[in-house]
Parts: sequence; C-alpha cells; structure tokens
Amino acid sequence: MEYLLNPWPWYVSGPLIAIVMALLLYFGKTFGMSSNLRTMCTIIGGDKFSDFFKIKIKDYRWNLIVAFGAIIGGFIATQYLSNDSITDLNPATVTELKNMGFENSGASLVPNEMYNLEAITSTKGLLLLIIGGLLVGFGTRYAGGCTSGHAITGLSSLQKPSLIAVIGFFIGGLIMTNFILPLIF
Repeated sequence: MEYLLNPWPWYVSGPLIAIVMALLLYFGKTFGMSSNLRTMCTIIGGDKFSDFFKIKIKDYRWNLIVAFGAIIGGFIATQYLSNDSITDLNPATVTELKNMGFENSGASLVPNEMYNLEAITSTKGLLLLIIGGLLVGFGTRYAGGCTSGHAITGLSSLQKPSLIAVIGFFIGGLIMTNFILPLIF
C-alpha cells in the first residue's frame, strides 16, 4: 500500500503512458482533453449556432469518459491515495515565491493566495480566472489542441506541428513564470 501513496517513478508511469498511447493509436484515436470542450458545447446546443460544433457525439463519447475518469481518478488519488507529504520545492523557488507574497510556499500543492475561496472571488482573482480561461481557450483552439494532446499524442506520433506547439508551450510557460507572474503578484 505504501507504494501507492508515493509518487510513481518514471520507469513505471512512463511505460503505462506508452501502453495507453499504443492502444489509442491501434484503435485510431488521439488523446487530448481540449476536444472534450467541443463535445460538451455540442451536447448543450452549440451545433445550433456554429458549424464547428456539428459533430457526431457518439464518435467522441469515449474521450468524455476519459475526461471524467481523470477527474474521478484525481479525486481518488488526492483523497485516498495520498500520504499528505508535499514534494520538497527547491529552496530558491520557495524564496522567490515568498518574495512575490506567497507565504506558505511548499506547504501545499497550490498556493492559498491564488486558490482559496477569498482569492478566487476577489476582483483580481476573477479577472485572472476569466482572462486566463479565455487565453487558454484561444490557445488550444489556435494550436489545434491542448498540452496533453500535443505533448503525448502528437510527439509520440512524430508530428512536426505538435513539436512546434510544445516548444511554444514551454516558451510561454517560461515567460509567464519569470516575467508576467512576478508583475501580477
């Protein structure tokens, strides 16, 4: 049981991801979470307003099951399969986060200054959620998929557009972390 409560090493989780990818490729499917947004918009009637949402829901039902499984699996993992120890952050990272105003850096998986109820219901928190959500939505649509789709499916099937997208994701993450996030906080 102790093995389940700790992070799994790369030599266990990596081959498991490879097996899932091989099965998806065998069945002619691609992995990605952002395509579920399109399916959900179709389910709630988006196909009445845009041809982009005119898809056969039956063809994408399996991906919705994967998304709900990820949500349920994440809940089970955090609530029942967690030893409540937080992975140690690099001391330099903790210092930088404290300089930005994050007091309990490394004490939880997410900083309370950004993710508690008070923070997300503040004007600043709501603006960050709305603007961030719009940018992520635009980015996934513009890039033709999300980080998981490009980084896992696209790279494993040697797609050049996915390589370019993943490089862009990393550059964007570095810019956000090192330049924009310090300005916001």
